[in-house]
Amino acid sequence: MRLVLWSCLMLFVELGLIRYTGAYVVYLSFFTNFVLLASFLGVGVGFLRARAPGDLSRWAPFLLLGLVVFIAVFPVTAGRIGGQRVLQGSFGLPPLPMWVSLTLIFALSFGVMASIAEGVGRLFARFEPLDAYRLDIAGSVLGVVGFSAVSFLHAPPVAWGLAAVALTLVIDRRYRAPLPTAASLIMVAVLSALSFAPDTWWSPYYRVHAGDQAEPGSFDLRVNGLPHQEITPLSSLEADQVFRFDVYEHDPDNPLENVLIVGSGSGNDVAIALSRGAEHVDAVEIDPVIQRLGRDRHPDSPYEDPRVDVHIEDGRAFLHDADDRYDLILFALPDSHTLISGQASLRLESYLFTEEAMREVHDRLEPGGTLAMYHFYAETMIDRYAGTLEEVFGHPPCIDKRTRVGVRFQTVLTVNMRADGLECSTPWVATGPVPAPDTDDHPFPYLIRRTIPGRYLLSLALILVASVAIVRVSAGSLRRMAGYLDLFFMGAAFLLLETKNVVQFALLFGTTWFVNALVFAGILLTVLAAVEVAKRVNVRRPTLLFWPLFASIAVAWAVPQASLLGLPPFARFVTATVLAFAPVFFANLVFAERFRRVGSSTIAFGTNLLGAMVGGVLEYSALVVGYRSLLVLAAVLYLLAFAFGRRSQEASEIGPREAQEPVGIV
Repeated sequence: MRLVLWSCLMLFVELGLIRYTGAYVVYLSFFTNFVLLASFLGVGVGFLRARAPGDLSRWAPFLLLGLVVFIAVFPVTAGRIGGQRVLQGSFGLPPLPMWVSLTLIFALSFGVMASIAEGVGRLFARFEPLDAYRLDIAGSVLGVVGFSAVSFLHAPPVAWGLAAVALTLVIDRRYRAPLPTAASLIMVAVLSALSFAPDTWWSPYYRVHAGDQAEPGSFDLRVNGLPHQEITPLSSLEADQVFRFDVYEHDPDNPLENVLIVGSGSGNDVAIALSRGAEHVDAVEIDPVIQRLGRDRHPDSPYEDPRVDVHIEDGRAFLHDADDRYDLILFALPDSHTLISGQASLRLESYLFTEEAMREVHDRLEPGGTLAMYHFYAETMIDRYAGTLEEVFGHPPCIDKRTRVGVRFQTVLTVNMRADGLECSTPWVATGPVPAPDTDDHPFPYLIRRTIPGRYLLSLALILVASVAIVRVSAGSLRRMAGYLDLFFMGAAFLLLETKNVVQFALLFGTTWFVNALVFAGILLTVLAAVEVAKRVNVRRPTLLFWPLFASIAVAWAVPQASLLGLPPFARFVTATVLAFAPVFFANLVFAERFRRVGSSTIAFGTNLLGAMVGGVLEYSALVVGYRSLLVLAAVLYLLAFAFGRRSQEASEIGPREAQEPVGIV
C-alpha cells in the first residue's frame, strides 16, 4: 500500500507542477513540455539513486516548498504600458529574465520529482520487478483519478497541496517530524494566499482573474497571467468593437434562424447575435468558469436568453457530431493560451483551423450560410487562413483589416457558401506566398513553416546536455545503465505512442481536460492489463512479442484519421480505442517480459524513464513531420530495442542478481 501511495503522490505532484507553474509563468506557454521533461529526468534519477547512500526523499517537503515559494514570489505575467504588451513580475516590477526563471523552474521541478521518485524507488526495490511495476502503475492510476477529481471540482492549488501533504503524512512518518511538518504548513499557507486571491477562479484549464474596468458593467478576464477577453455591454461593443459586427453588414439578408458560435466565452458575441435577430444560438465554450462568469456578470445576460443553448465542449468535437445546419457559424476569437496537457505542442484550439475542420464547417452550413472568423492576425496568418477558406469554399473570403497592434491586425474573414453571397468591397488577395493549410496531422496554425524554432532547438540541446551531467553527478556512473539500452529505447518509443494517443483522441473527441484524463487513465489501465497477462503467461521466446507490436503500429499508421471522423460516435470510440491501445498493450507485454528478468529493477526502471524523457524531446519532431509520423519513429525505436535486447539482457545478468531486500526506508 505504501508503494501504491508513493506512486500516486509522484504522478499527482507531477500533474500539479505542470498546471501550477504554467498558471503563473507565461514563459511556459512558449516552452510547452518544459516541466514534463524536468519531471521525467527527476523520476529517472530518483530511481537510479534508490540504492545510493543518503536518502533524498527526506527533502521532498522542503524542495516542494521552495518551488511553490519561488513561483509565488517571481511570477511572470503580461501587462500593458502605453498600449504595448510587456512582461511583469511581482507588484508590476520587471520579471526575472527568461533563462534565469526557466533554469530555476527546471532545477526545482527536477529536485521535487527526484526526491519523491527516490522514495518510490527504495520501496520498489523490495519487490520482484513485475510486482513492483504493477503496484507503481496502480498508484499512477490513482494519481490520474485524483487530479482529475480536483479538476472536475475546479479546486484551487491549495486543495492540490493539501492532498499531497495528506499523502506524505500517511506514507512516511518522517514527514510528521517538526521541520517537515512546518515546511508543509508554510506551503499550504502560500497556496492558500494564491488560491483565494480576490476575483480569482480555477478552471480545469486556467487560473482565471476577473478585474473591473473603468466602464460600468465591464470586466477584464485574464487567464494564466495573460489578457484573454472582456465582458462588455452591447452598447460599448457597438461603439468600440465594430469588427464584431462586420459579418452582419456583409450578409444583411441572412435569416439567422440558426447560429453557431464557437468560442462564445463571456457572451459578447452571443449578445450581438441576439441583437441582430438570431432565432436560436448554439454557444460552444470549452471553459466552464469563463462561461459561468459571462452568465453571472454580463450586463445584457445573453446566456439567460431562452433562444440560447450552451454547450461546454470542444468546438471541433461539436462539429463532428452536430446534425443541425446553420445560417451563420462564427469563430469568435478562439485563442486558448494553453495546451491540452504538459506533453504535445497542441493548444486547445489547434484543430479548429485545419483544412479538415473548415470542410466540416462547410458541411454544417445552409446553402446560403456564412462563416466568419476574427482575431488579431499577423499577415502570414491572414494569408494561411484565407487561403484555406478559398481552397474549401472555392472562392476568396471577404477581408476587413482594422486596428493594428505591433505586427498583428484586427482582422475579420467572412465567406459565404455562394461566391456572390456577400456584400463585400474587399475580397482577400494574397500579400505573398500563401502558407499551406494546416491539417489534422499537422495542426500548428501559428507555425508558418515546418520547422522546429531555433530557441526550441537550443533549449532542448541544453536540456539534454544538462541531463547527462545531472545523471552522472547525482546517480553515478552511466555504465551501469549500459545493460538496459533496450529499456531506454522502449521508454522513448512509449512516450511517442502516448503522445500520438493524446492528440488522436483530442481530434476525435475534443481537446478537453476530461478526454485527456480518460486517455491517460486508459493508457495506464492498458499497461496494468499487460503486466497482469505477463505475470500469468510465461513466454519462452519474448522477442516474438515484437511482431504483434510492429503489426499493431503498422495498422495504426495505415488507418487514416479522416476515416474515423466519419464514423458514428460509438463506432468511432471503439475503433479509436483498438487502434490506439493495441500498440500500448503489446509494447508493455514486451517491456514486462524484459523487466521480469532484469538484474536491478530500480536501475532498469530509471533507465526506461530517462528514455521517456528523450522521447519527450523527440516529440517536437511532430512540428516538422506531423503526428502520424511519430508512429514511424516509435517503430524505429522499438526496432533498436529489439536489436539491443539480447545483448542488453546478457550484459545485465552476467553477474549475480542484485538482492531485492528492503533498503533504507523507515
